[in-house]
Amino acid sequence: TFYVFATSIHVSLHSQASSIMKFNGLNFSEWSEQVQFHLGVIDLDLALSTDKHAALTDTSSTEQRFFHKAWERSNRLSLIFMRITVANNIKSTIHVTDNAKEFMKSEKNISQSESADKSRAGTLIGTLTTIKYDGSRTMHEHVIEMANIVARLRSMGMKVDESFLVQFIINSLPSKYGPFQINYNTIKDKWNVIELQSMLIQAYSRGSKT
Repeated sequence: TFYVFATSIHVSLHSQASSIMKFNGLNFSEWSEQVQFHLGVIDLDLALSTDKHAALTDTSSTEQRFFHKAWERSNRLSLIFMRITVANNIKSTIHVTDNAKEFMKSEKNISQSESADKSRAGTLIGTLTTIKYDGSRTMHEHVIEMANIVARLRSMGMKVDESFLVQFIINSLPSKYGPFQINYNTIKDKWNVIELQSMLIQAYSRGSKT
């Protein structure tokens, strides 16, 4: 019975975790709200809302023992839950702790860290300039991903003109789009992102039919 109960708890944790956004270092406010809400739904938010009490002694009351057990359980499972919802690329920057409240505080510090912002900005710029369309997703999804990277850079106070995004998208295309790239570079009136996306989707559709 205990095994079944424990298994159901972990299944519930993963189910709840899969429905919230990953913490990426920039979205602490939204992420923390979702974490606290979902942990509250499954009654595991005690360790985030209450500090750990003093260690139990022989004279501890039944109520104190009950609280201690409930807090330890909440703390352990809350840590598992939050670690599941952190993006892999920033897990190494998180302070190692066995306290759920401290873990949440560490995430907040990461979000507010200027040096971390610079590091993430560098990573995003690197991704934007080297990403290549490999055909594993639709052209629409590829363009949206690159546009989202630019949106994140802008949210960090960086100015990225739309013309640069268009050029990055053009540069990300594989060799079979060579004629498309040549055609774009010869036209006088350059496209915006929406126009480029429309033209690429048309080119992608034609290519998929051949």
